[in-house]
Amino acid sequence: MANLKLTDVEKTYGGQVNVLRDINLDIQQGELIVFVGPSGCGKSTLLRMIAGLEKITGGTLEIDGQQVNDVPPAQRGIAMVFQSYALYPHMTVRENMSFALKLARKSKTEIDAAVTKAARMLQLEDYLDRLPKALSGGQRQRVAIGRSIVRDPKVYLFDEPLSNLDAALRVATRIEIAQLKEQMPDSTMIYVTHDQVEAMTLASRIVVLANKGIAQVGTPLELYERPNSEFVAQFIGSPAMNLLPGKVIATGPQTRVRLDDGGEALSNYPTSDADMGLKVNVGIRPEDCTIAEGQPIFTGKVTMTEALGEVTLLHFAHLGADPVIAKLPGIHKGLRGQEVALTVQPEKVHLFAEGTSLLYR
Repeated sequence: MANLKLTDVEKTYGGQVNVLRDINLDIQQGELIVFVGPSGCGKSTLLRMIAGLEKITGGTLEIDGQQVNDVPPAQRGIAMVFQSYALYPHMTVRENMSFALKLARKSKTEIDAAVTKAARMLQLEDYLDRLPKALSGGQRQRVAIGRSIVRDPKVYLFDEPLSNLDAALRVATRIEIAQLKEQMPDSTMIYVTHDQVEAMTLASRIVVLANKGIAQVGTPLELYERPNSEFVAQFIGSPAMNLLPGKVIATGPQTRVRLDDGGEALSNYPTSDADMGLKVNVGIRPEDCTIAEGQPIFTGKVTMTEALGEVTLLHFAHLGADPVIAKLPGIHKGLRGQEVALTVQPEKVHLFAEGTSLLYR
């Protein structure tokens, strides 16, 4: 297994179109790193650069201390699982999983041992003699993963491997990947997804990509609890964090903000006298909102409700372009069209300096 180091990596097409720049990242052995970001941010391109399927325009990629910019993909010790299963339809599961080892001229004993071990890990022992057409989507994806495992690579790369599965299979296969990682604690894995649930539940650390570079790197809870920008704050979490403009009206160990729509927010972020009157955006997560019993942060008319059973989403119109959303546990009936006041505990109120991407601390 391996460590990876990317230093000042960039990708440019045609010498003019820059899609990635200033990518600096250390990935330690045993980590499961997840790349997330909006469509077109370059997460799959970055994965393909690590695999050697895309040329690195600038900077260096090291695997276990060796620079591999010009090393062919087959010699990097990397196995990749693609969005499509890419299985040979005329070959059985056993033949699909063993094909790369046969090309490498491994002995039959080595091949049989590797396939048996991988099949046991992936619960495919009963399907080894079936053709791919006789398998479900989730089973086919497990075969694709097994084909990588038998090669015993230094690094596993996953490019949105669950995106072709239906919702139930996505959940089941995600759990299987998490269990697989537990069985292979020293394996280094890099996983690309646009699904936040996959990122939050699988990752050792998440790399958020935006604006051609890295917006933030951290554990799932670090990104959720202490995002370093409004972009990360709204990208991590569903529904997205609400942002309400206002200005500081009291400073000290706690900060009080008067919101433009008339409410007030109290935050545990400390400020100094120099911050009095500073314009900020107050960030509150929908799941941190409760119906107010004291001083409300926000009061508005409920324009729409989404009753999901375990939670109810309340949508409010306000001065900003996006609605304010509250995510309340349980079932709440009869609130559409009603005036409702919301409050949030001070430790859950985030402050962002207006006009910057930095978290206001």
